[in-house]
Amino acid sequence: MNAAHAQGTGFPVSFEFFPPKTPEGADKLRVARQQLYALHPDFCSVTYGAGGSTQEGTFGTVREILSEGVGAASHFSCIGATRQSVREQLATLKAMGVKRLVALRGDLPSGYGAGGEFQYASDLVAFIRAETGRDFHIEVAAYPEVHPQAKSPEADLQAYVTKVRAGADSAITQYFYNSDAYFRFVEDAHRLGADVPVVPGIMPISSSTQLMRFSDACGAEIPRWIRLRLQSFGDDTASIKAFGLDVVTDLCDQLRTAGVPALHFYTMNQSAATLEICRRLGI
Repeated sequence: MNAAHAQGTGFPVSFEFFPPKTPEGADKLRVARQQLYALHPDFCSVTYGAGGSTQEGTFGTVREILSEGVGAASHFSCIGATRQSVREQLATLKAMGVKRLVALRGDLPSGYGAGGEFQYASDLVAFIRAETGRDFHIEVAAYPEVHPQAKSPEADLQAYVTKVRAGADSAITQYFYNSDAYFRFVEDAHRLGADVPVVPGIMPISSSTQLMRFSDACGAEIPRWIRLRLQSFGDDTASIKAFGLDVVTDLCDQLRTAGVPALHFYTMNQSAATLEICRRLGI
């Protein structure tokens, strides 16, 4: 780790946004993005809805970010996709100037079978590599606390290793608040020969109800002490935000001290919490 990183100046960060659903949402996101660009992100990623339901919105937001002079990564899910549809989307993204993809299986829409020509994210990664060579930097998802649909922790780790072998360049994790889970995951993956950089995904805490809902859905663990503290604040949003900033800043500090390659913030299309955490970290 070089001296610049050790002092926290210029530490690599990236941000995730979701495609806004309304014109007001789009305006708010533009403002949030401009504020976050002050941190000179390596790139900004844009999520993709179940079954590609937001694909137009995703590509539109990616196009805007690129036009603002910042690197943009498109989420790319393969549920319900065909080789031909993926080929066309890759051509569109390449023409737009996208250099980075976040390749995911994607969530199954409710009532949806296993349809489509790709069953796993690893199939998608292998296909993108075969079709486009080194045109894209491919990110994949990693689950330090185990994917909620995995049969077992071993099966989940194996699925991750398969994605790396299929051609992933690096990984971004599901958010977590227990750094031990991250370190153990990276160690286990390395032991199996998957040694690409694993960037921690960071979720700022600004609302406890939202956090509980998300975490139940995606299998991220909220440590008991954090959960109890958040519950004890009731509707006191100022206390929830202050506590959340302390907890997440400490987490980022631990991770950075341990030499993680970068930090990826799940911004929820807001800028305040991420800006404050990075300010405290001296980024």
